[in-house]
Amino acid sequence: MEFKHTSVLLNETIDALQIKPGGVYLDGTLGGGGHAYEVCKRLNGEGRFFGIDQDADAIDAAGKRLEEFGDKVTLIRNNYCNAKEALKAYGVDKVDGILLDLGVSSYQLDNVQRGFSYKYDTALDMRMDQRQKLTARDIVNNYDEMELYRIIRDYGEDQFAKNIAKHIVQTRQEKPIETTFELNEIIKAAIPAKMRAVGGHPSKRTFQAIRIECNQELEVLQNALEDMLGLLNPMGRLCIITFHSLEDRIVKNFYREMENPCKCPAEFPICVCGKIPYGKAVPRKAILPSEEELEQNTRAKSAKLRVFERI
Repeated sequence: MEFKHTSVLLNETIDALQIKPGGVYLDGTLGGGGHAYEVCKRLNGEGRFFGIDQDADAIDAAGKRLEEFGDKVTLIRNNYCNAKEALKAYGVDKVDGILLDLGVSSYQLDNVQRGFSYKYDTALDMRMDQRQKLTARDIVNNYDEMELYRIIRDYGEDQFAKNIAKHIVQTRQEKPIETTFELNEIIKAAIPAKMRAVGGHPSKRTFQAIRIECNQELEVLQNALEDMLGLLNPMGRLCIITFHSLEDRIVKNFYREMENPCKCPAEFPICVCGKIPYGKAVPRKAILPSEEELEQNTRAKSAKLRVFERI
């Protein structure tokens, strides 16, 4: 299957990066290389581009797409939370811009074997890195009811989380839950019929929750942000595209804290902790897809781009 993915907020992200032709840039979620291609096009012979992805298929696809740019491109199979160490191996400790596109690629969603989508009947998998041992099947069959309830409630923000967790545990007592469609039926049975008729596919939120847990997506993001900011040169920019409120909240709160890291009590007349701002969010609010993009790509619907400029 060909690695196809329409890059979301492409023009807005490239504009926000303010690419210097001789600069060094990092894409921590390379995917099929759509954003990467536009970055590399703007680099001269002195410029360098590093692309990181934990998905072997993404590395292969991006490698072909970026082949024309030759030695200025370096691709690394890793998780972006390890970017600092990964770049150090190439003698790089600072970059001029970083991009993270946190969405699941269209390729991953549409590749039946990967088990990300509730639309195809296939084995429960959902691993972004096939080298990882933990799968969605392990979570569904081995997590206790309270753990399942917690992840469906917190990561899926599903009001029926408790009932869904209960139905999963009851069903697997008879036999293990092996496929996406088996899980679909369990979720469907746990949600009242009148509620299934509104708000999209009944499995959407639970599948999101299991995928986030399987790949530790929120922990990875939370743990990587300080390193990402530390990698930036002065005036360098960190551009992060999120696709759900949980990720966006983490990014928004981190940017806010980096703008005002002072830990002094409010009653102190002046700052004594010595913490100074690292930069600022530019613009203040998230950048959203245009009406034109939404018409062409429905998967851009929930996308938000937030940009931080290092002092």
